[in-house]
Amino acid sequence: MLFRKHPAPATAPALAALLVFALPPGLATAHDITGEILTDRSATCADHVAANSAKATDLHNSQEYDGAVTITTDGASCTITSNAVPNHDFNTSKGFANPFSVQDQSFTITANPRASDTPTPLSLMMDNAVFLNGVKLDQVAAGCFGVGDGFIGCNDMDTPYRFDPMGGASNFGTDAHNAHTQPDGTYHYHGNPMALFNQDTPDGPSPVIGFAADGFPIFGSYIDDDGEIRKATTSYHLKSGTRPDGPGGSYDGTYVDDWEYVAGSGDLDICNGMVQDGVYGYVVTEAYPHVLGCFTGTPDDSFRKRRPGRD
Repeated sequence: MLFRKHPAPATAPALAALLVFALPPGLATAHDITGEILTDRSATCADHVAANSAKATDLHNSQEYDGAVTITTDGASCTITSNAVPNHDFNTSKGFANPFSVQDQSFTITANPRASDTPTPLSLMMDNAVFLNGVKLDQVAAGCFGVGDGFIGCNDMDTPYRFDPMGGASNFGTDAHNAHTQPDGTYHYHGNPMALFNQDTPDGPSPVIGFAADGFPIFGSYIDDDGEIRKATTSYHLKSGTRPDGPGGSYDGTYVDDWEYVAGSGDLDICNGMVQDGVYGYVVTEAYPHVLGCFTGTPDDSFRKRRPGRD
């Protein structure tokens, strides 16, 4: 195990998140990525091998944490291990429902991703991706209209009107980085991390900011369209009219069911991916599905959740 958790002195609560880790061969020191904007567009996970550190403050609780993330490779796969502390301040809203907690998490991705014959749907059983700052992406909410309090307990993926935490009138208590904490305190994104890549008028296409569970890279929002640098567009669109049952009302993006895929209507495919410079990868978008619509390849079992039903 690359990380070893050390208890912090009672007089230094800011060190409660500190993890001591072994550096990958050839790296003498950890690189501080606090607030860093990435630039590398390599889709090869081995090109991102590193041992990184960061400082982040829980702004609502005025507590500082030390982030740690290592990326290693054995040639056939890469492993990203972290304590789930982001490389930016967080909890900028009125406060998370669940207190933030340091984790010890590890994800393995294949170094040679392959497209499956048919896409694999997203589900509550699997985390979707991990970003290069060590924070995971978990897009699927466990809340549906008419099930419990609407925020948790909707474990049947066939239940209609599942909330989109990023959409419409959804109120999932996310912060300025489209993230919040799960019941066990794990900080995770639901969409664009609003970090890691230039969000406004970059000089070139966006870098790789993470890897999906199937091994394909995730790029930031901007693509090079014959010399024009612009945001990629999703091929999902809001349905017209009003919902025939359930919550009723207009299709406004509050629920996943409000959207429909129209092939060829945008830059991206049904899984929200495209080929850039000969390499397939997912792209962060402003509209649904935000990052991944499904898995083009086969997700690794290391992304399987310890228990289902967490938002």
